[in-house]
Amino acid sequence: MTWQHISPILVGIFVGFLGGLFGKGGSAVATPLLSLIGFPGFVAVVSPLPGTVPGTLAASLQYWDSHLLDWKIFWWSVGVGVPATIIGALLSKVTGAGPLLVITALLVVGFGISFLFWPSQKRVIESSAGMPEKRSRPSHWTFRLVTVACGAGLLSGLLANSGGFLLAPSYARFLKQPIKRAFACSLAVSSVLAIPGTIVHAYLGHVDWLVAGLIALGSVPSSYAGASVAIRTRSARLERLYGLMLTALGIFFLVYGER
Repeated sequence: MTWQHISPILVGIFVGFLGGLFGKGGSAVATPLLSLIGFPGFVAVVSPLPGTVPGTLAASLQYWDSHLLDWKIFWWSVGVGVPATIIGALLSKVTGAGPLLVITALLVVGFGISFLFWPSQKRVIESSAGMPEKRSRPSHWTFRLVTVACGAGLLSGLLANSGGFLLAPSYARFLKQPIKRAFACSLAVSSVLAIPGTIVHAYLGHVDWLVAGLIALGSVPSSYAGASVAIRTRSARLERLYGLMLTALGIFFLVYGER
């Protein structure tokens, strides 16, 4: 095997673990890594999208087994997010990704700082099993959910990723979900939102299936491992770690977006 075969597997291992640990698909992180390694254009941008789907599903099943998935959030997000993702993917032919990546990076940095310095989990009552108890819905909950799903879906299609890097923090902040439940819902929804985007980009001839397959090979076991670590980690600590990760990821997006 050459470096061009090994490097996507290593990228898959890295983004898979982060994705399982922090409730995101990982394609948004894989894109700049593949680009830095030397993969060209749409190969780096689009191939991670189908490549991270198996790992996202593996991590999502781990959260599901722990009874952390909110099905109402899942179905609303899928119902609104799937058509928004298709529209975003079709618009990707005529819009530039650079400005969108910068705007997204600023949002991610903002979320990261808020989780780092103002964690919400210290106010959440945990059950005897260490899981946060369900809280009442915030006001205008359905409107908030539709807005989050629509925005994340459009960006998912435009930037050729599964949207988890925006879904998880949005569920936690705007829908007031406990952090582990936000991760669980984000992973489940991301695995679905990645499918229409993959179909559209495959139709447009943007996907390198060999690279996608190698990323999947590395991401499946590491995603499952990342989810296992997250479920066993105290919520308050997990939220601060998440804040650090989001802040670093947002800064990385800013640097990458300027290139």
